[in-house]
Amino acid sequence: MLKGIDPRLDADMLHALRAMGHGDTLVLVDANFPALSMARDTVLGAPLRIDAPRLADAAEAVLSLMPLDTFVDNFAARMQVVGAPDALPDPIAETQRVMADAGEARVIPQVDRFAFYDLARAAFAIVQTGERRLYGNVMLRKGVIPPEED
Repeated sequence: MLKGIDPRLDADMLHALRAMGHGDTLVLVDANFPALSMARDTVLGAPLRIDAPRLADAAEAVLSLMPLDTFVDNFAARMQVVGAPDALPDPIAETQRVMADAGEARVIPQVDRFAFYDLARAAFAIVQTGERRLYGNVMLRKGVIPPEED
């Protein structure tokens, strides 16, 4: 345990978050996502796990340390519900509320399932959560932390 660091973030997660640079992506996925097979193509090369039962819990922990990219429109992405493109799954709605609470009140753009798989394969890392509800998958793009004013 460390002071000021969310206990859901283990050493592997902290290493990944610190190693990521501006524009790198982290993909938080649900328990049904093929994380092992897709993570082989990521920068990290293997999936990470986070001790979070829901996607929003994982996002809250990650966003406690990682800023989102403010220079691009594709700061995040979510998997579109197959056959229901206007649907907003509960895990995503909850994650958007967490983002708003973290000062990132933006709507998460959606991409189709196979485009999301491509984003996941190209990510820095894939992090599997304990989320069991369907479509609990989101990509987050790392932003920058500006220098402190003197």
